[in-house]
Amino acid sequence: MCNASSVIFGAVNLSEKEIFSKRVLEIGSCDVNGSLRKLLERWKPAEYIGIDIERGPGVDQVCSVDRAVERFGARSFDAVVSTEMIEHVADWRKAVSNIKNLCAPGGVILLTTRSAGFAYHAYPHDFWRFEAEDMRAIFSDCIIEKIEADAQEPGVFVKAVKPADFREKDLSGYELYSIIECRRVREIDEEKMAAFRKRYEFSLKLSNALSRLKDLVFSRFLRP
Repeated sequence: MCNASSVIFGAVNLSEKEIFSKRVLEIGSCDVNGSLRKLLERWKPAEYIGIDIERGPGVDQVCSVDRAVERFGARSFDAVVSTEMIEHVADWRKAVSNIKNLCAPGGVILLTTRSAGFAYHAYPHDFWRFEAEDMRAIFSDCIIEKIEADAQEPGVFVKAVKPADFREKDLSGYELYSIIECRRVREIDEEKMAAFRKRYEFSLKLSNALSRLKDLVFSRFLRP
């Protein structure tokens, strides 16, 4: 997944030198509303692999981020790209850890995601919101080259380089903003998540029913 701002950020902050003849992994690669893939493939990587949790355009292998190191091996890619994916992963720490560990020393990581104020968008779930200060903390074990807020809607983008002497930061105590609880928490509360999903699904059904009723009233009583 992607959006226009994510594509622009990738186009501006990645270079041909970082992609040419390199191994590139895109995590969450299903092309729902845009992708960096066409741009990056013009720079002729040695290999470009797109993974996602289900089949679709741009997906070469079905694989979740939490199993990616197991599938491909640590330090396997020179560039790891993930756009608009990580907010949908319940265990964001595992996702971040795998993104870092999939990247080879000296390789680049480019990640985009949503910030507080962006609407709930389940695909199939939606859990977290990240801010610039979160990215600075989360990637403090890497060389951060760019952190930028999305100018169009709440979101944050980051580009980082994995250092040769990489030592992974312990994020076990780090709290992140939960879209479900509307506050910073360490972990997802399963009961609260289930209750939230029920309310959300009910609101969708109610909205659809009201929309159908509106169409019916218009067609029977208001249409000329």
